[in-house]
Amino acid sequence: MNLHNESINIGSKDRILVLRVIVLAVLTIYVGRLAYLQIIQGNVYRLKAETQAIKEVTVDPFRGNIFDRNGERMVHNSPSFSISITPNEFDDSSIPLLASILQLKQDEIKQFVEDSKKISRVKPNKIYRDADWSIISLIEENHEFLPGVDISVESKRLYTIQGNMSHILGYSREINKRQIQTMGDYYAPGDIVGYAGLEKTYENFLRGTKGVQFVAVNSTGQKVASFQEGKNDIQAEEGFDLRLGIDKPLQELSEKLLKGKRGGIVALDPNTGEIMALVSMPDYDIREFSGRTKSNLFSKLLKDEGKPLFNRATQTIYPPGSTWKMLMGIAALKEGIITPEKTINCSGAYEFGGRSWKCHGSHGATNLQKAIHVSCNVFFNKIGPQLGIINFEKYGRDFGFGQKTFVDIPEDSKGKLPGEKFYKKQNLSAGEIRGRLVNLGIGQGEIGVSPLQMAVYCASLANKGIIHQPHIVRSIYNRKTKQLQDVAYASRKAITMSDEYWNVIHRGMYDVVNTAGGTALSAKVSGISVCGKTGTAQNAHGEDHAWFIAFAPRENPRIALCVLVENAGFGGTVAAPIAQRLLTKFFYPTAKESGDSVLLDTIPVTKKKANSANRPITAKE
Repeated sequence: MNLHNESINIGSKDRILVLRVIVLAVLTIYVGRLAYLQIIQGNVYRLKAETQAIKEVTVDPFRGNIFDRNGERMVHNSPSFSISITPNEFDDSSIPLLASILQLKQDEIKQFVEDSKKISRVKPNKIYRDADWSIISLIEENHEFLPGVDISVESKRLYTIQGNMSHILGYSREINKRQIQTMGDYYAPGDIVGYAGLEKTYENFLRGTKGVQFVAVNSTGQKVASFQEGKNDIQAEEGFDLRLGIDKPLQELSEKLLKGKRGGIVALDPNTGEIMALVSMPDYDIREFSGRTKSNLFSKLLKDEGKPLFNRATQTIYPPGSTWKMLMGIAALKEGIITPEKTINCSGAYEFGGRSWKCHGSHGATNLQKAIHVSCNVFFNKIGPQLGIINFEKYGRDFGFGQKTFVDIPEDSKGKLPGEKFYKKQNLSAGEIRGRLVNLGIGQGEIGVSPLQMAVYCASLANKGIIHQPHIVRSIYNRKTKQLQDVAYASRKAITMSDEYWNVIHRGMYDVVNTAGGTALSAKVSGISVCGKTGTAQNAHGEDHAWFIAFAPRENPRIALCVLVENAGFGGTVAAPIAQRLLTKFFYPTAKESGDSVLLDTIPVTKKKANSANRPITAKE
């Protein structure tokens, strides 16, 4: 009996022990699981509990970079922080705190929120750009008290250039309401768009493609986690890069030489139409439009008496003066009015219709080459009425005057080219129109041209009648295909003429710069056969405007340029010396400068290779 009881007790003790082990194991598993959930996964589940919705956050792309003809980077980007407000998540009670952080007026923030509601209640709108670290840290520290206030990363433009290039590059700024309505569904309030120059023309290439980030937000709209660890996010795509025909050293020197003056400079490759330099003065500092801009910046520039926003290189409309004489000579040759040998006697003045037009001197028997060389007015005064108004307008249009150049920046004036229709509207008789042609023959009167038009004209003289569409952008780097794609531009034959006739024009322009009696001896460059022509635009409101056009070398032209200096008088005094400095820089880039001159003994014997300007370009990333 006792043995039986002992066996029962022993069995009970074993079962109890097993039970205890099982219970302890279960408890250990539950405690371990609880610890895992509370300690290790606690944040995850807490975030899930707090998550009220999935929110789309737009990721702004970086705009494309801009390089010069030699691959030197001139424009790029740096990260910049912006503060945005989502209206339906924002609490007006946060206005005092946000105003103190951003150093804005409370009424300004309140009005911003109201305006944003009219556009979209659920999309964030940027109220403050280019915030520094002190602002970012305060926003983060007070995050829980600023519902609907977020920090986003965008970019701002940086410039690695001396000078501004403002009328080439243009600027970008925040899109306005009108643009949102007209520019398509891609854009939203707060987006940055190009407003002028290349930034505007190539906006669709430079802007890139927006990305989307999906985030989990809590009841106050604050981000609590990435949705599915970002697996569904769409990456932003950086904008395409622009490769320009701009010669950076030549551009920078052009700006330096025109600083403090009013006028424009354009230099281009006569073989392609690529613009190597384009300057308008006064200009403005494009860096002021990058990042956070002053509210009065644009209005200040508009009110500036120097009109820095006005592109004098492409929009001025001044008479070309004596630079027009080659066109008149070509027209007279083509129409059989003169031959290269025919002379016209210059006695110091030309009489027509009871009026006298004075010349610079008494040049005697003068043929076309000499007339260009000494800039004889009488020669071209006489040609004007013989050519007639119909032919005058025809040849003017052949060389691109009276019409836009279709350069790849928005600012492009067609100028003024009077014709028969123009004068008939003024009820002028045939005799009166012939009288006007006396003045038109020397580039005065109702003609109006820009430096860009004159540079294109000069280039066509250099390459014997071919006009290439002037352009700044050479090629575009496509980030999707990872290829550099050339941009196609138009070319046309403006004038077909024998080499004999072209040689007369070229010899006359060569003599202007290199032969005694020429009006632009100050444009002579050692070792380079420069062909040029001075001009003076009469100005009824002050000092005359100075013109100078040139191409070089005569045998194989590689550069054509135009210099205009307003209210500077005679072209050979101010404009021609500026051109001389630019030509020297182009052909002898390593020559040192001292003050207002180039040290000729530093000019190397070897010259640039003729095709160096057209070599393939590789960006120096």
